[in-house]
Amino acid sequence: MRTLPMTALTVSAALVAAMAGNAIAPQAKAADEVKCYGVSKAGENDCANQAAGHSCAGHSTVSFNGQVFKALAKDKCMAMGGKMEPFDGINKNVKM
Repeated sequence: MRTLPMTALTVSAALVAAMAGNAIAPQAKAADEVKCYGVSKAGENDCANQAAGHSCAGHSTVSFNGQVFKALAKDKCMAMGGKMEPFDGINKNVKM
């Protein structure tokens, strides 16, 4: 029976762990970005709270949902008519 040297196993395990960490780690966002609710188009959201029925990026099926956010700079969020807290309903005041 053929065995791999211990260093090859260690390197392989380290590569697998690094790749798995990249797959599940959230994307890094700039420090000045906020969760801007009610401004993302369907399928273009960064995430959502549980009230939206999902919590994953790109899973929104309704544009400008108040429970779904997109990470934006605070001034851009305000200029687009977004809110920094989740709200019920659809944002009818979005400025694209």
